[in-house]
Amino acid sequence: MILDKSWTTIRKRGSSNEFWNGLQHFLQMAKSFVNDRGFIKCPCRRCLNNASHQLEDLESHIFRNGFMFGYNQWIHHGEPATANARTTVAGPSGGIHERDEMFDVLDDIISEDADEDAVGGPSSNEQYDDLFAALRSKLYPGVSSFSSLNFLVKLIHLKFLNKWTNKSFDELLKLLKLAFPKIDLVESHYEAKKLMTKMGLGYSSIHMCKNDCALFWKENSLKDTCPVCSESRWKLQSGKRSGKNIPHKVLRYFPVGPRLKRLFATSKTVKLMRWHSTGKSKDNDVMRHPVDGKSWQEFDKRHPQFAGDVRNVRLGLAADGFNPFGNMSLSYSMWPVVLTTYNLPPWICMKAEYLMLSLLIPGPHSPGKDIDVFLRPLIDELKELWVHGLDTRDAAYENGVFRMRAALLWTVNDFPARSSLSGWSGQGYRACPTCNEDTPSMRVIGKTAYFGHRRFLPTNHHWRSNLLFDGRTERKHPPHRFNTTAILEQLRHVKTGIPRKHPNYGGVKRKRGDDELNWRKKSIFYELPYWADIELKHNLHVMHIEKNVCDSLLGTLLADPHKSKDTDSARRDLAKLGIRHELHLFEDGNKLMKPAADYTFSEANRRKFCCFIRSVKFTDGFASNLSKNVTQNDSRLLGLKSHDCHVMM
Repeated sequence: MILDKSWTTIRKRGSSNEFWNGLQHFLQMAKSFVNDRGFIKCPCRRCLNNASHQLEDLESHIFRNGFMFGYNQWIHHGEPATANARTTVAGPSGGIHERDEMFDVLDDIISEDADEDAVGGPSSNEQYDDLFAALRSKLYPGVSSFSSLNFLVKLIHLKFLNKWTNKSFDELLKLLKLAFPKIDLVESHYEAKKLMTKMGLGYSSIHMCKNDCALFWKENSLKDTCPVCSESRWKLQSGKRSGKNIPHKVLRYFPVGPRLKRLFATSKTVKLMRWHSTGKSKDNDVMRHPVDGKSWQEFDKRHPQFAGDVRNVRLGLAADGFNPFGNMSLSYSMWPVVLTTYNLPPWICMKAEYLMLSLLIPGPHSPGKDIDVFLRPLIDELKELWVHGLDTRDAAYENGVFRMRAALLWTVNDFPARSSLSGWSGQGYRACPTCNEDTPSMRVIGKTAYFGHRRFLPTNHHWRSNLLFDGRTERKHPPHRFNTTAILEQLRHVKTGIPRKHPNYGGVKRKRGDDELNWRKKSIFYELPYWADIELKHNLHVMHIEKNVCDSLLGTLLADPHKSKDTDSARRDLAKLGIRHELHLFEDGNKLMKPAADYTFSEANRRKFCCFIRSVKFTDGFASNLSKNVTQNDSRLLGLKSHDCHVMM
């Protein structure tokens, strides 16, 4: 006998006799399966068979919250279990539909709104009507195992993997409609996108001032002019607003909270969100995940209440600019801000599918020190996640819902992006953020040079007394570390300036006072209650640095005229410092001669080195084919990628 379970998917339960009659039949069947204390598992969308109640409470729970999705074989309530994993459900017309895998996906999504459903809030699942209509509809007559929604999700996934354009996707949909006239499918990519946004994880479009002064958001959302520079919010034509309001800039913001909740609501990832506690290294000398590092451990000591629940989320932030137009000559810089979840194991947390895009900052120019304006929505949400948290369903625990909190532990960037985020300028005589005011530097021809690295060596090291470095003996000790109090005292003297694109900025660099050191601003991250106490706030991306160092080393060794650091200006600097006389430039008649250095290859050795690189073979997946980077005359290496430089180093 096939049970009619179509009543479990009815949305308007209060006005449906079919739902009420089906519920009474279900309770009658479940009556004989209560335990000794009169309790039975509750399959409402809030309890999800994780909690047990008395039979009379079961009726009110299901009627108020709805019947859970994905529970198609009532093994806890009287229906005998079968060996077939693909359960069947009687549809509204009495036909039998094989269970679609999208039922589990929608069950995870809707379970996040269980609390709102329980109180009859605005998200009472009416937003999912179109999704369930697509889920119940057959893709094509005679196909029962593939719903229209399932096919559309897989099609959009292929579009993403293979980088199809929206136009090609529209043309494919037209072809499918033409070839299969009875297929139940959307008409265009626009309609598909509208349907997919109902599954959650969408984004907000926030208008911006053309001068990057402020966001038209929250208290400024209804204004037509910038509250800072009074520029119009809209693009103007001949000094007048066009028929359609078009903003100058649009910031895309992807809320973090709903995606973190999804990680806990999904059975495949909920256990992985505890890996940092259950799978961390037990050897104190081994670091295979940030949880093994000193900064993480110090953070836990300072915030024991946060560290007490292993489900609280630790995040890292990365930001950098790129040109979305590829190799076109158009100069454009768009900045994505990406978050990674460090609760996950190391082999997962850096995979693309687990990285969360939180902001997409528009171009055409990089935001620079004004990036704080763009970060405002993210910082406000991070403050909310730290102070109040979010009620989150935990698919692995019987108690169902817990209060999830989140903290940003650090940023990971290259050096220029670090300057924009931290507020400490990466240029000038005090560019080093670690040495701070004690940065050893000097002016050489055309640039600032940073020396004094021997101060980090032991005091009795023989290199400290070697005069070949800069003609002096190094007697300085390593720079002392600045604690939180000292840094905050420095930031107290920093003046707040107007955005660099502001009409009154004038394009002239403001001179910093002596007490401001190299600070350009107090970073917006200091608004986070815990940020000042974090020991390691900003990390430098090793692959960026490794590539720069590798290119400079190879360019100098191979005497590459475009990448070598052994330039004529460098030789003149040696003469100015009065060191390494054998490398000074000298005149031979009317020619200026440059002596060959011991650290550069001769022409014969250059060819031997390049021939060796051409002959190297790697196992599949270890590295690219480096022979393609060797020039035809075996004298230079060109086009090395970051991973190639990592292998070379």
